[in-house]
Amino acid sequence: MDEQLLAGPDGEPCLRFGAPVARGTLRALVAERQRQLAAAGLGEHGTVALRMPPSPEFVAVLLAAWRSGAQAVLLDHRLTTVEVDRAVERLHPRVLVELADGRPRFRSLPGGTAAATGHALVQLSSGSTGPSKVIARTAADLLRELDCYARLPEFPTRGERTVLLSSTVHVLGLVGGLLHALHAGVELVVPQRMTPAGILATVAEGTAPTTVIGVPFHAELLAAAAAPPELPQLRRMIVAGELVRPQLPAAFRGRFGVPLGTMYGMTETGVIATDLSGRNHPAVEPVHGMELSADGGELHIARAESPYLGLTDPTRWSDGLLHTRDAALIEAATGLVTVLGRRDSQISIGGLKVDLNEVEQALTGLPGVVEAVVLFADGAIEAYAATAEGVTSSPSERDGPAEQLRELLAKELAGYKLPRRLHLMPQLPRTATGKLLRDAAALRRQADAAR
Repeated sequence: MDEQLLAGPDGEPCLRFGAPVARGTLRALVAERQRQLAAAGLGEHGTVALRMPPSPEFVAVLLAAWRSGAQAVLLDHRLTTVEVDRAVERLHPRVLVELADGRPRFRSLPGGTAAATGHALVQLSSGSTGPSKVIARTAADLLRELDCYARLPEFPTRGERTVLLSSTVHVLGLVGGLLHALHAGVELVVPQRMTPAGILATVAEGTAPTTVIGVPFHAELLAAAAAPPELPQLRRMIVAGELVRPQLPAAFRGRFGVPLGTMYGMTETGVIATDLSGRNHPAVEPVHGMELSADGGELHIARAESPYLGLTDPTRWSDGLLHTRDAALIEAATGLVTVLGRRDSQISIGGLKVDLNEVEQALTGLPGVVEAVVLFADGAIEAYAATAEGVTSSPSERDGPAEQLRELLAKELAGYKLPRRLHLMPQLPRTATGKLLRDAAALRRQADAAR
């Protein structure tokens, strides 16, 4: 698969992480990293975990792993050591590659095993390593998704540029950004500064038709930019990862004169449906070959095999159907799909997936915490916890017990998963049936009364 991605003239610029990287330079780098992986003990059917930020080295190591016939496990470089150790314990990779002083460091891991399946790629949905959260995809499935992108007339094509704001560890940035760019001959540019000024300057640096790919948070930043420069090369921005605020597409077009396109997808399948022109918003049209249905208001996707490694929760995949846990409506006449939001505990913060159950479990595992409720309200994660001592604490108390617990939690979870507000209460309120109350307004009132 790596040879298909690297096809094209040697001198053609294909990547720009600050400095440009030509296709021939990348080929040479891939060959060198393949030798280093072999020296670390990686061979065909081996497993290698990558914990690297977006960079030419990340691209080279990933392609080198595939050239070696190995299975690549992608770990977000922002994960804590605890989270990485948990993933290694769960997946048993033979080699872990991390970036140190700009260079890859190859570490052979004791207890590493050969890949149990023929999947080329393994990703961890929501940063979790529990059953049904370890997602695997074959090379054939990745190539199928690339074919879907190639069939979209508004998606970047040879001679154009993609300015990528999404992480290359996650499915949109990886396949829709990086792999599509390599496969289609599109120059991929990653801004060095993810600020409105930095992104707009990156767009302005080139003359080729340019598409910006990110999450709605990035579009919000750009739409609010004061006096942006003239950008005749900008064709559109495409966002995915969470629902778009209803007023955002018009605000973006008003600011830049180009459409804000939307995509819907999952780590399990890649891209599912798109509206790159903005004509159908909030509806999206299924991509080539994607068979969608709705049952009880939940969107289902036809998939012959489970995308999960290990145990599969039948509420996620069964009888040839992937249960998205997203509420959706499908128009019978057109087949257009309108996604209404999540039906479970997974939410999105700036395009990064967070499983609220994972945060809740980590919080209840801290010393002295008896029980906890973690919610997403008013655009932020809020946590309510009861301790064995029955203490109370406000999130505004900088050195109080709530802040101390939050610091402990930061050692367990990546920063984007941490609650913005953590309230401590003598005990958490319950419903008439004895279950923990999960109403944000009621919990806030209870917390205020306790203080």
